[in-house]
Amino acid sequence: MHHACDLGVESLKSRFPGDFGKIRFRGPSMKLTQGLYAYPWNHPSANNSNSYIIRAGQVVLLDPGHLEFLNHLFQSMRLDGIHEDSIQGVIATHAHPDHLEGLQAFAQKPVWTALGALDEAFMKDIGADFYRMMGFSPPQIRLDILLKEGELILGKERFQVLETPGHSPGSICIYWPAQKALFTGDVVFEMGVGRTDFPGGDGKALVASIEKLAGLDVEILLPGHGNPLVGKSRIQKNFEIIRQMYYPYL
Repeated sequence: MHHACDLGVESLKSRFPGDFGKIRFRGPSMKLTQGLYAYPWNHPSANNSNSYIIRAGQVVLLDPGHLEFLNHLFQSMRLDGIHEDSIQGVIATHAHPDHLEGLQAFAQKPVWTALGALDEAFMKDIGADFYRMMGFSPPQIRLDILLKEGELILGKERFQVLETPGHSPGSICIYWPAQKALFTGDVVFEMGVGRTDFPGGDGKALVASIEKLAGLDVEILLPGHGNPLVGKSRIQKNFEIIRQMYYPYL
């Protein structure tokens, strides 16, 4: 289930009571903490993923989204003083077109690129057919790093790569312990979870992945679609709602 993202200030005040002052706005972006920028996608009809910038000694783009919308992201980044030529690495949380396709723009650039190892295998198998089914050509990308469960060091910061299958076989989430920030891709949204009816989807695996995330100490939850969630109690409540609303059907 994907949700449209409402970036109205009053809407965000109501969603994040007590936490609103932690968020700085400039145009369509959110500076959530030092070194962490959110670029939610809020088009009423065109599907695309949220994108995130991590500035932690390196400038890393998480989920570039669709290729045709990449300039929209770059324009928003420039408003925050981040030029696309400063990007040093790009990570896709999974291999679906709305998260990965924009990776093609970096194929000839001096930028490292990364994807979960199991989704790289997925792309060589049924994933290519999935792209065609969705009306896209399989992307021409270069993958430098195949991510697996474990530590990831970006600049001076330590992150954890979490293998979280269910929405796709090789979906990954990224946890930033120092910021207590969790990038969930299409595993968990605000009051929603990733679809499991696509090739390689698995409801039971998704439940296990969600429970894995629920056990982390998270104060900022950054999903692949919809609104970021701020505040530990709000995030834990969101997990409870998901358990009640979705687990019986997965």
